[in-house]
Amino acid sequence: MDLAKLALHVPTILFPRDGIDLSRWAVIACDQYTAEPEYWAAVDELVASAPSTLRLTFPEVFLGKGDEAARIAAINAAMQAYLADGTLRELPPGFILLDRQTGHVPSRKGLIVALDLEHYDYLPGAQTLIRATEGTILDRLPPRIRVREKAPIELPHIMVLIDDPERTVIEPLFAAELPPLYDFELMQHGGRLRGWHVDEPALIAQIGRALERLADPQRFRERYGSDQVMLYAMGDGNHSFATAKAIWEQLKAAAPDPAAVMDHPARYALVELVNVHDPGLEFEAIHRVLFAVDADDLLACARAHFAAVGTPCRVDWLADGAAAASAANAAPAGSHAIPFIAAGKHGLLTIDRPHLTLAVATLQEFLDAYLAAGGRGHIDYIHGAAAVERLSAAADAVGFLLPALSKHELFRTIVRDGALARKTFSMGEADEKRFYLECRRIS
Repeated sequence: MDLAKLALHVPTILFPRDGIDLSRWAVIACDQYTAEPEYWAAVDELVASAPSTLRLTFPEVFLGKGDEAARIAAINAAMQAYLADGTLRELPPGFILLDRQTGHVPSRKGLIVALDLEHYDYLPGAQTLIRATEGTILDRLPPRIRVREKAPIELPHIMVLIDDPERTVIEPLFAAELPPLYDFELMQHGGRLRGWHVDEPALIAQIGRALERLADPQRFRERYGSDQVMLYAMGDGNHSFATAKAIWEQLKAAAPDPAAVMDHPARYALVELVNVHDPGLEFEAIHRVLFAVDADDLLACARAHFAAVGTPCRVDWLADGAAAASAANAAPAGSHAIPFIAAGKHGLLTIDRPHLTLAVATLQEFLDAYLAAGGRGHIDYIHGAAAVERLSAAADAVGFLLPALSKHELFRTIVRDGALARKTFSMGEADEKRFYLECRRIS
């Protein structure tokens, strides 16, 4: 079985030594709760002086605070310390099978593997085996590159999807007698996480054969009408995976002998594979909230923008969120109706004859144009309608509530249309995101 043709690599996992409190070690993805510093303050208090991935990552809530260089230096120092003092130990080469229980679903299954960055391209129009599902914001890569470029290890919050309706890759592993690796409660209502080490050659070959069937060109052509096979689609962590790709390309470019660097560990990135058909995986919308903005000005600019592009819009003010949602459901077919909250007041933005397929793309096109033209305020991407409601109660905030994308249409949409507008969908709610746990050497 040639796993390399499947962009698959068997990693050597670094895992916390026995005796470390995993409930304080494991911390949620750095790109969560970016508008809620109180969440991260509570995590810091909970972790205290215990070994934790909090010390190995850069929560994005702190980006732009003026202490980036010091934070990155502290992260790199903590990584070196955890390697030197035995906090992290090597497992035999293998995958990690996991089962995540959250407050929303009883089970979501995954498999930790390493993927080959040679088979990935985040640029528009890519036809690679691994593809981005959303537009990559190149401006978001430099701070992530600065964190990773001198880091001796990586920690993934990346989740990559496979389209496996017959459940042939991940699910059969649960019938095997596997050695348990962990079983513990995650912090901050993150649920429960169980994991097993998968290092038997027969099981690794079984995984490879199942992925090979998914990547069969004839099967792919019949299913999607394309000859360019896409085996893996980015779910969460697209920019982190793109950062790993950028670092790998830099290493190749700087190498005196490009062939000699092809075995470098940075060629691969650690990810969690998830079957898009897993019953525990749900797609949630990612909403938009603009801060330090004047609602009247923003809505006037929306009217002007959509009129100029031939898709006129209207704004209706409604009694409450339920009325806005009901009005959105009753909107004419072919329009995009987007409920919003401005300084605590509810309304509906309806765009007629939109030229883009998804409401999120229609809205994002306007917001990008508004901000590029010098519009007031800044934007954040928010998980959960309740958080949007809370944040949009401020006098200078406007939040837009967007519909969720069907997970069953994701692969077909990407194959047909290419990457979606950025921040189109979220795999679950914020507290269902991947927690940092396993690590791997990259230098």
